[in-house]
Amino acid sequence: MSAAADSHHDDHHHGPEKNFVKRWLYTTNHKDLGTLYLWFAFAMFFVGGLMALVIRAELFSPGLQFVDPQFFNSMTTMHAIVMIFGGVMPAFVGLANWMIPMMIGGPDMALPRLNNWSFWIMPFALAIFLSTLLMDGGGPASGWTLYAPLSLQGGDSFAFVIVSIHFMGISSVMGSINIIATILNMRAPGMTLMKMPLFVWTWLITAFLLIAVIPVFAGAVTMLLTDRYFGTSFFSAAGGGDPVMYQHIFWFFGHPEVYILILPAFGIVSQIIPTFARKPLFGYSSMVYATGSIAFLSFIVWAHHMFTVGMPLAGELFFMFATMMIAVPTGVKVFNWIATMWRGSMTFETPMLFALGFVVMFTFGGFSGLMLAMTPADIQYHDTYFVVAHFHYVLVPGAIFSIIAACYYWLPKWTGNMYDERLGKIHFWSSTFFVNLLFFPMHFVGLAGMPRRIPDYNLQFADMNMWASIGAFGFGGSQLLLLYIVIKCIKGGEKATDQVWEGAEGLEWTVASPAPYHTFETPPEIK
Repeated sequence: MSAAADSHHDDHHHGPEKNFVKRWLYTTNHKDLGTLYLWFAFAMFFVGGLMALVIRAELFSPGLQFVDPQFFNSMTTMHAIVMIFGGVMPAFVGLANWMIPMMIGGPDMALPRLNNWSFWIMPFALAIFLSTLLMDGGGPASGWTLYAPLSLQGGDSFAFVIVSIHFMGISSVMGSINIIATILNMRAPGMTLMKMPLFVWTWLITAFLLIAVIPVFAGAVTMLLTDRYFGTSFFSAAGGGDPVMYQHIFWFFGHPEVYILILPAFGIVSQIIPTFARKPLFGYSSMVYATGSIAFLSFIVWAHHMFTVGMPLAGELFFMFATMMIAVPTGVKVFNWIATMWRGSMTFETPMLFALGFVVMFTFGGFSGLMLAMTPADIQYHDTYFVVAHFHYVLVPGAIFSIIAACYYWLPKWTGNMYDERLGKIHFWSSTFFVNLLFFPMHFVGLAGMPRRIPDYNLQFADMNMWASIGAFGFGGSQLLLLYIVIKCIKGGEKATDQVWEGAEGLEWTVASPAPYHTFETPPEIK
């Protein structure tokens, strides 16, 4: 009996539930794995979102209302780690899995079995991480940066936090190796590097960043582990160590990490804007070089997170100027997106709305980042809500809006059905309204001196915090609409055509790479 007949024979006996489990548990298909990553990330966004709502409920008014300060600190710490390692990164990896093979004309990812393993490590890593809430002493409560010596306090959960971070890192590195192997080896004939869609380029660069910095993070948390359990004193001044060394090692990982969270978003937006402007992307090669420059510069700016530790003046100047330089390639990208739209035949379907929201609000977050780059100013802003406002503008209307845009943009490709355009627009406008209500007031309370990661605050900040908390619940509620739209689209709806977006014939796949040399109306001559 042939292998196929054999497996069919097996399936026949065990019924559909065995099929379902077998399909999703053992799958090596890049589309299935992309889907698993995206659903997992979606679930983690809701878990991380609930943690954020605990924080915002506590901050709705001054005083201690709902949770004790230790649990509040656990929420700020875990919210960040769940959102970064469980939400944004797996969502981007899911999009990479789905789209990269199709964009470069490859049959699948280069290492399909590794792909399966990379995914299945993730839910277990996050489960270990979340289980720390149930342990003595509660979850980690030292901020997502896990700064020593604070992170060395706490209960039994510490070792579990470290092991879960190692597993998340292993998953990310394996996924990155797979993406690099796929892009460098599986391109269709004629698909040179400089003809790849920009989403593929941004992911190639992101994957190299991940492989470079995840081991640094692994080293930092392993040193924390040995300090706690094995009597070393890497970060303990009493034993000759230095807690500031932890900050250097952490941010050498942490700064490239924030670009890992945004570069794939640049790629997504560079696919969507040309489609709905009905023009090829302006300045393709400058976009590629800008992405590469951002990646390079991200390695030499880490200590701008540490202007208050007492660096020598020369160090402060270097990190200030290097940080300001990152604004240049980023500005090139924003200019190119605007130039792409200039005099295009624009339409404003949901993916385009989210992409435009991304450009406007991400740029806003970039400007507050430029303020934070200035050493004397940053010493005032450091550890205030201004910093929280800055990075949330980059990560929520930035990274998360781009992920939502990508889902709307490719849902017709993925499901064969169109999503509900009217609901999509409602989702965009409610998300945009509430995300600004949530994060914009934080600039003001931050500049007025409200510290971050504190469960209680001065009466003068009460009104702004109330608005921010209302915004948080509104924004969280808006995402339930997204869940409804996605499920509705999967279940049915009007069928998507070959030409999904009116008048953008074939553009979805080709626009973000240079225009072809011929139209294919006549077959090209074979040399």
